[in-house]
Parts: sequence; structure tokens; C-alpha cells
Amino acid sequence: MNQSSGSLHVTTIGSGPATAVFLHGLLGQGKNLAGAAKALDGVATSLLIDAPNHGLSPWTGEFDYRAMGDAVAAELEHRGAARKPVVLIGHSMGGKTAMCLTLDHPELVEKLCVVDIAPVRYSHSKFFTGLISAMRGLDLAALGSRRQADQSLTQQIPDPVIRGFVLQNLHHGPSTPALGDRGPETWHWRANLALLARALPQMEAFPDFAGRHWDGPTLWVSGGRSDYVQPAYHAAMQALFPRVELVTVPGAAHWVHADEPAEFGQLLRNFVTHGE
Repeated sequence: MNQSSGSLHVTTIGSGPATAVFLHGLLGQGKNLAGAAKALDGVATSLLIDAPNHGLSPWTGEFDYRAMGDAVAAELEHRGAARKPVVLIGHSMGGKTAMCLTLDHPELVEKLCVVDIAPVRYSHSKFFTGLISAMRGLDLAALGSRRQADQSLTQQIPDPVIRGFVLQNLHHGPSTPALGDRGPETWHWRANLALLARALPQMEAFPDFAGRHWDGPTLWVSGGRSDYVQPAYHAAMQALFPRVELVTVPGAAHWVHADEPAEFGQLLRNFVTHGE
């Protein structure tokens, strides 16, 4: 079920006594985590949220992790999280957003799961700069089909899996509400590419929460073939989330939920149900 009752676009999947909230990474959408959400059916009702400047959620003028956390927190408060705290699951950019939300709004979160990201500054923007540049370079006015878009992006994005991930943002139809245009059907990107390109240096960083921490149960999942979670980052994570447990999924790279869906789904299910 798709809803936009609050400020952000939310897809609801499954049913269960707990509430699990999924936050996707850069250039993703809530639906990218549908497989993981389905693994929780029966134990949790899952909310898949499109982040600001992504999918069907509104666009903003600036990029700020804490502001994104505040926007998600407002959505969760709207849905009753102050009375019944949620299990918050964030991947990559969504993981940083989830950490900020938890530290700024601890009353809304029962458990936190951070996937393949740490509360540190990264230097991965070159990869995403290339993706966004390729997307912005696609001539949407001359585009006749999704197949044509795929072929046009092959040289700049040779990996078909990554190209498919990027093309999930391409939509043909009336412009999204975020664009403020109900005009004729066109090809357009459901991502605020101009802002995201400009904000990549801010995305690499993490806000300063010195002196603060959250004592709730925290699952930290890393991909065994990813370089996003390094031993040098453990101290920063431990300082903010003292009850953190690190689990590595050996066969996964950065997109753990896509690379090893069965193992990731079981990890989440065990985390949600532990202690019940």
C-alpha cells in the first residue's frame, strides 16, 4: 500500500506486531528494500520511506542528514511512534539518516539496524559523481523507451546491475508532485539530481554528536566484500551506540540486502524478534 499522508512517501508491506521502518541509500527508493521487508511479514509491519529528494517524496533546497532525520521523525510521529517506538533500519545514506534520527529523537526508536555505513567521513563520492553525471547527461527529450535509456548509459555505467539500479529512478508519466508540475507525460528522473550532485561532499560527512549516545540495541551489518566498514571506524560507532553488535555478511558487497537477501532477511527477523 502506497501512502503520502505525511510529508514523505511511504509504502507499507506485510503485517505484524512490531513496526519496522526502512531508509534506503543514495539514488534508491523505499521499494528497493521490499524484499527485506517481506522477510519480516508476520513479525512486523514494514514502512518503506522514500527519502527527501528521492522517489515520490518532496524535494528540498539543501541536503542535511539531521534535517532528513527530522523529516522521517515527523512522519513516524504522525504514525504513532511516540506511543509505540519502531525498529529503524537504514542502508548507506539511509543508515546515516537513521543514526541521526535515533540520536535526535531517541523516544521514537526501539531498535536500530545500520547497514554498511559508519558515522565517519567517507571518500566514495567519485563513484556516485559518475552515476549522477551519466543520469544528467541522458537526453530525456529524445528518449523513446527504457531499453534505449539502458543502451545509452552502457558506456558510462557498464555494470548492468548498477545500471538497472539507476534506471529504477527513470519514470515515464506526469511529472512527480516533487517537481510541482502536472503537465504532459514525459521521461523524468525521480531524484533531485542537481541537488544530490552538489551535496555529495556533505553526504560523505557525518554530523558531530560529541558527548551524546543512545543505549538501545543496535545491529551493525557490513558486507564482507565492501570497504565501507573498517576496523578503524569501530570506536566511532561504539561511542555513539554502546550496545552495538557487528555482523558481517561474507558474500555481500555494499548493497547487502540485494547481494545476500536470504541471509540479510534472516538477520533482520532475528533482530526484530529477539527479546520478545
